[in-house]
Amino acid sequence: MPLDAELASWITLSQIPGLGNDGLRKLLQEFGSPSSILKTSTSALKQIVRPVVADAIAENTNEEILIRVSNWLEDPQNHIVTLGQVDYPQALLNIPDPPLLLYVKGQLSFLNHSSLAIVGSRKASTQGIRNAESFAQIASDADLCIISGMAHGIDAAAHEGGLSSRGSSIAVVGTGLDKVYPAANRELAHRLAQKGALISEFPLGTPPLAHNFPRRNRIISGLSLGCLIVEADLQSGSLITARMALEQGRDVFAIPGSIHMQQYKGCHALIKQGAKLVETPQDIFDDLGWFSAINKSTQDEHDHSIYSYLGFDPIDIDTLSQRSGLTIEALSAILLQLELDGKVSTLAGGMYQRIV
Repeated sequence: MPLDAELASWITLSQIPGLGNDGLRKLLQEFGSPSSILKTSTSALKQIVRPVVADAIAENTNEEILIRVSNWLEDPQNHIVTLGQVDYPQALLNIPDPPLLLYVKGQLSFLNHSSLAIVGSRKASTQGIRNAESFAQIASDADLCIISGMAHGIDAAAHEGGLSSRGSSIAVVGTGLDKVYPAANRELAHRLAQKGALISEFPLGTPPLAHNFPRRNRIISGLSLGCLIVEADLQSGSLITARMALEQGRDVFAIPGSIHMQQYKGCHALIKQGAKLVETPQDIFDDLGWFSAINKSTQDEHDHSIYSYLGFDPIDIDTLSQRSGLTIEALSAILLQLELDGKVSTLAGGMYQRIV
C-alpha cells in the first residue's frame, strides 16, 4: 500500500544515521513536522544538528526502505504509530525519552490499556517460571495488560500468563518486527500478534544487537503502572528495567526467594533499595490502588471446589484438572494463591498436598 507523505517522512527521518530521538525532537520543535524538515535547507538544518547529520537528511535516498515498509503494512496486523497520534501510548508521553515512532504488530487497543510489567531472568528456576505465569494470569484476570520483553524464561512465562485472560500481553522487542528473537519464541510471537501486540521502535530489518535491549527496557517500564521483578541475579538485565521504572516514577515490586539462591540476589538487592516485597498479586493491586476485576465470590467458589478435590495425600495437577474440570492455567493460579495463603504445600515432582 502507498505510504502517505507524512508517514513516509517520519520513516525517512527515523533512519537517518546519527540523528536519533533527541535530534529529531529538536528539528520537530523548530520546523513543525517531518515533511517540513525534509523541505528545509541544509544550512538551516545545520543550525540545529551536526553538519554530517544535516547532509544525510538532505541526501537521503530512502525508496528501498519505503517500499519495504509499504509491503509490511499490507498485512492488516501491522501498523506504525507516531507521536501525537490517538493510538500512541499515552503512558510513554510521561517518560524522559519517548520513542517518536513505533512499529506495532497486533491489536492497537492494548497500547493504551492499563499495564503491569513483569520481567526477570532468562535462566529461571521452575518455581520462578511458575510464579511469573501465575502472577501474570491473575493480573490479566484483573484486566491488566502484561508487558515484557519476549526473552526466554520469566518474560516468556509472563506473556503466557497474560495471554490466558482478558488483559492479554504486549511484547516490547529489541529487533525489527519482521524478525523474531529468540527464534524459539516464534509461536509465542504469533499468539501475541493475534491476541495482544508486539511493538518496537527499531526499523524493519534491525537484527538482535546487544545495545538495543537495554534501550527497549525503558519502553517496557514506561508502558506500565508498575514493574514486577520475579527472579533476577545481580547481573540480570531486568535490573536495568527496574532502574528505569524508578526513574520514570513507576512502582517497583520484587518477589523474594532463598538467600542461598543466586537467581534471587537481584530481587533482594532491589528490596534493600526500596522495592516493594510482594508475596501475592493482591499485594501489587493494593499498592497500585487497582481494584481486582476478579469476582471474589467466584474465586472463593473455585478455591472451595479445589479443596474438595485435594486431600492430605499428594496429587498432581493433571489429575486435579481431570477431577475439577478446570484448565491447568486456571488451576496454577488458584493453587499459587492457596499455597501463599498457607493452605496447600508444593512437593517434589509437581505434586500438591492440602495442609489444613
